[in-house]
Amino acid sequence: MRIDRQRGIALITVILIVALATTVASFVAWRQQVWTRQVENLRDAAQSGAVARAGVDWAGAILSEDRRQNQVDHLGEGWAQHVVLPVERGRVAGGLSDQQARFNLNNLVRGAQGQGQASISDIAAFKRLLDLLELPAGLADALVDWLDADSQPNGGDGAEDAYYLALPEPYFPANRPLVDLAELRLVRGFDTASVEKLAPFVSVLPVPTPINVNTAGAEVLSAVIPGLNLDEARALTADRGDGSQTLAEFRGKLSAAQALGLQESLLGVASDYFQVDLHVEFGRVRQRYLALYLRQGQNWPLLLWLQQR
Repeated sequence: MRIDRQRGIALITVILIVALATTVASFVAWRQQVWTRQVENLRDAAQSGAVARAGVDWAGAILSEDRRQNQVDHLGEGWAQHVVLPVERGRVAGGLSDQQARFNLNNLVRGAQGQGQASISDIAAFKRLLDLLELPAGLADALVDWLDADSQPNGGDGAEDAYYLALPEPYFPANRPLVDLAELRLVRGFDTASVEKLAPFVSVLPVPTPINVNTAGAEVLSAVIPGLNLDEARALTADRGDGSQTLAEFRGKLSAAQALGLQESLLGVASDYFQVDLHVEFGRVRQRYLALYLRQGQNWPLLLWLQQR
């Protein structure tokens, strides 16, 4: 009986050792699989970044070639086309958008940094855009104070140091041009919902820029042209289609009152700022890249920034 008991203990010991060895082997195999997957993801992410950079360079070449061929920009040109390009183990999709088709928020304060003055005409245009989007007009006053360098609140909804320093988590207003649209969330009255509502119609460019009437949407045209309602602006964009027009031709489509109130310094038919928006799929990696180009005459466009979102 003692021998049977010893055999039983030995058998149980063997079973435990086998179970332990199996567990360890499974864990090692699982860790190996995780490590392999991590290496593959890192490889795909690196290759995705290389593909995205190639796409950004390709967009720069398109902008450079377009400027050599044309001095007027419109939606019928090659840069305005959305593309989907297959690459090995993935694809890249996206295109270019004219940032001067949008209202540049930094237009609200014009002049050298630290000495800029509120632009009455631009503020009026921005307030009309806010009204079209059913957002409070007072957001314009608060944004002007965020941009200008003085300490005097602009209008009844302005906000300077005293307002921001009294917040539960105090901070100072920037007193400089915006560098990113997300910065709006720091400005009095703006929240995520209002920023998302504004995003399709506004841009953040380093210097004041005119609106390109060949690429701007109806909401933006209605905002920058006093007396032009949204339906009339939609008719203008439908009549324009994807073609080009001169400022004189555009003015000729306006009523006498609208043409009289037109400030042509706010408008143009050529653009220098373009955003690249690329969605890259490579293996299991999905990434989005944004870039901003500044065209400089006949020279290669200057890449102002490149971001991964």
